[in-house]
Amino acid sequence: MERPQRRPRNPCFSSGPTAKRPGWSVEVLKDALVGRSHRSAPARARLREVIERSRALLRMPEDWRLGIMPASDTGAFEAAMWSLLGARGVDVIAFESFGQGWLVDITKQLRLEDVRAFTAPYGELPDLSQVDPARDVVFCWNGTTSGVWVPDGGWIAPDRQGLVLCDATSAVFAVPLPWDRLDVVTWSWQKVPGGEAQHGMLALSPRAVERLESWSPPWPLPKIFRLTRGGKIDEGIFRGDTINTPSMLAVEDALDGLRWIESIGGLEGAIARSRANLRVIEEWVARTPWVDFLARRPEIRSSTSICLSIVDPRVAERPQDGQHAFVRAMTARLEEEGVAYDIAGYRDAPPGLRIWGGATVETADIEALLPWLDWAFEETLAETIR
Repeated sequence: MERPQRRPRNPCFSSGPTAKRPGWSVEVLKDALVGRSHRSAPARARLREVIERSRALLRMPEDWRLGIMPASDTGAFEAAMWSLLGARGVDVIAFESFGQGWLVDITKQLRLEDVRAFTAPYGELPDLSQVDPARDVVFCWNGTTSGVWVPDGGWIAPDRQGLVLCDATSAVFAVPLPWDRLDVVTWSWQKVPGGEAQHGMLALSPRAVERLESWSPPWPLPKIFRLTRGGKIDEGIFRGDTINTPSMLAVEDALDGLRWIESIGGLEGAIARSRANLRVIEEWVARTPWVDFLARRPEIRSSTSICLSIVDPRVAERPQDGQHAFVRAMTARLEEEGVAYDIAGYRDAPPGLRIWGGATVETADIEALLPWLDWAFEETLAETIR
């Protein structure tokens, strides 16, 4: 097969940190408040701006609280679990590595006894109708490592008694979240907005705040997880008074990403760009015999973390180590050509490819990438069957 001539203008297809927005340069950071205290009035104003722009773009209800947390989405979600769980039984939905991680934390670290796990293999969703509205629920909206997402929130009871904790890190700005069906939502800046890693966002419904103020977990809470002070919610966290010192460079970059989302039509514009990326890959997969989606059902197929399996029997019938080796060789070839960086599947996932399709990725770059995938597959196959 001939080497393609057209190359992606931006070869960054990593699932986190993700590609910067089109036109980004370090010049956007020139006004960052480096060297200033994050408690100074100008820095607090920047932090509040991140909160308020995020709230407005996501159409979050006015009575929800939104704050900036340390340690990315992981820190935000851990803070929620450690602070809120234990008052009721918990249903945990796990269909990829991060959901499995929350299940392990709940059973092995918090050591909750009344836990029900609803699991599914990579590429599938468990039966969500089994969830009990009287119990708390923990789930990932989008399985970043499996390319599977929850298609909607219709399975969540609006009159539930338990809280719904949603890790939405690679779904926020890619799906319209049903805020009335959720109580805790977390995400990070390093996914759809194309920001830098390190910081997370924590959104709490009034029901979640009520739990915080009426429930005291029996375990000690690390400082970076503490959301209350004197038995009441720490309102400062939700006004930009972060628990630990934030990077003002990352804050400036986050603001740039949020302003860019506003410029492309807000939430609808960001969703449309991601869906367009998925459509291009769907059309290519439909005509390409060597590849298929890890998520076989279209309705559960993510438009951000797009995970692909190599189904050609000359590769798929190899032992798993051999399949992983093939993927490593194929992706290394693409990196050497400078056309695609960091697109191997997640280390715990089945062997395959993972292409980020969030809003910061140009559809034209996806279109330019696909012939290179065909070329790299054929070249790697020829090399490994000599």
